[in-house]
Amino acid sequence: MGHMIRVRVVGVALDPAQQHVILLKPVDTGADGDRVLPVWIGPQEAMSILVAIEGTGSPRPLAHDLMTAMLGELSASVERVEVTHLDEGTFHARVVLHTPAGPRTFDSRPSDAIALAARADAPILVADAVFLEAGVPDEAVELQGAREGNRDEDRVEEFRRFLDDVDPEDFQG
Repeated sequence: MGHMIRVRVVGVALDPAQQHVILLKPVDTGADGDRVLPVWIGPQEAMSILVAIEGTGSPRPLAHDLMTAMLGELSASVERVEVTHLDEGTFHARVVLHTPAGPRTFDSRPSDAIALAARADAPILVADAVFLEAGVPDEAVELQGAREGNRDEDRVEEFRRFLDDVDPEDFQG
């Protein structure tokens, strides 16, 4: 598949059309250090990732909390997640688990993979080709609350506003 770049989540934000975007930035500030990879995700996934990143928790387990608990109960853990390729504008990812029976790999949406990685403190890797195709210069990103210069408090405040505006019916399974 080629070389993979380790990234970290630098923000979950809203684009001008009020769509949620997760911003991934290389951990090592090498050749791609001034670029970010924006990945558009749904509001539930955005909330789940923010809950994990901010460590705020939720009154009831979210789907990714449930998955993490189930993995732990089965003596499995998230080894890493990989954003592997882009297909007609859609990102594809996989979750690599460490299990008693050996490594297991599962196809995943990037948002679900990242939500699991955030809970497991597992590495998030992006294929070079994906970063080359979809990465954008840091300064090109004009999103609300997404700039790395914003402090954690700003992201927490944005998340609180999101929670204030959310309708519980959006989360009923």
